[in-house]
Amino acid sequence: MNAPFALLTERVRLADLRQPDEVARIEGFVAALNGQVFHRPAWLRAIERGTGQRGLGLVAEKGGILTGWLPLSEVHSPIFGRMLASSGFAVDGGPLADRESTSVLLCRAAEELATRLSCTTIELRGGIAPERWVRRSDSHCGFVKSLAADDDAELAAIPRKQRAEVRKGLENDLEIAISTRAPEQAAFYAAFSESVRNLGTPVFPRKLFEAVLDELDADILTVRHRSHPVAAVLTIYHGETAMPYWGGGVRAARGLRANDRMYFELMLHARAQGFTRFDFGRSKTGSGNHAYKKNWGFEAEPLTYSSWTAPGESSRDADPTSSRHAARIALWRKLPLPVANRLGPLIARGLG
Repeated sequence: MNAPFALLTERVRLADLRQPDEVARIEGFVAALNGQVFHRPAWLRAIERGTGQRGLGLVAEKGGILTGWLPLSEVHSPIFGRMLASSGFAVDGGPLADRESTSVLLCRAAEELATRLSCTTIELRGGIAPERWVRRSDSHCGFVKSLAADDDAELAAIPRKQRAEVRKGLENDLEIAISTRAPEQAAFYAAFSESVRNLGTPVFPRKLFEAVLDELDADILTVRHRSHPVAAVLTIYHGETAMPYWGGGVRAARGLRANDRMYFELMLHARAQGFTRFDFGRSKTGSGNHAYKKNWGFEAEPLTYSSWTAPGESSRDADPTSSRHAARIALWRKLPLPVANRLGPLIARGLG
């Protein structure tokens, strides 16, 4: 006779993400617990396809019933070392479970897994971690709000100063295109790669964006001026939420108010597709992007991130605002764009 469910032992094991039934079971669990897109095995698969960083994860079970899930990307970098990230290249993730004790159990199993894989760091972008892990709630903020009822209400909901910038963008000779087709992918990469080079950041591999568009519900909105792409954004859709995840513009975009036009058009497009929430993504607390999103009327919500470092090892530092990287960033901004685009993916695939 089987023991009552409450007396059964909760166990953690490595998920077999090669098995369709296992993947479907985890996807169902994520949906049932209202997890983020970054909890989905599909996200791990896209990251692995696009960067080569292996997707894996831990499942907790009790009496054959799934009780918890921790998605992980095994990230290797010759510059920043080896880590397990939940989730890789994500702004959210971490253990997903009904009970805090299950989340802690998953984290402890992750410590053992990290040791076996020679990963000196574990990073959780959200979720509950053991007390002895390092937690921070002051480094990044998220920005989410509901979309308005119609186009006019959407414009009126933007604070006056930012609304004036949007109106200037609406008056300029700009063309809007929304698609997942190859021309929009090329336009997006041209605008995005120049934007991150100007910020001193290596660009991600182009195949990462291709994989995300293929594996998830996502599209690209491009703003052109006289047929030239000046701004573009790749948006991921999950549940009721539209999330502009990667975006940027060339230097001419600012004068044209192309970014302002881009995000406003995206809000209209998202509502027309039936989405009710707009997630403006995370920003470094106190940064220019943080202020920009507040100008749109979004409230900053502190994000809690946790990390574990193996005993005797130094904590991982891939923060672009760190003084350690200031000279590298200044040098990267001076690179010719073709050189930055050739070297960037080799570095960025290890950022995680």
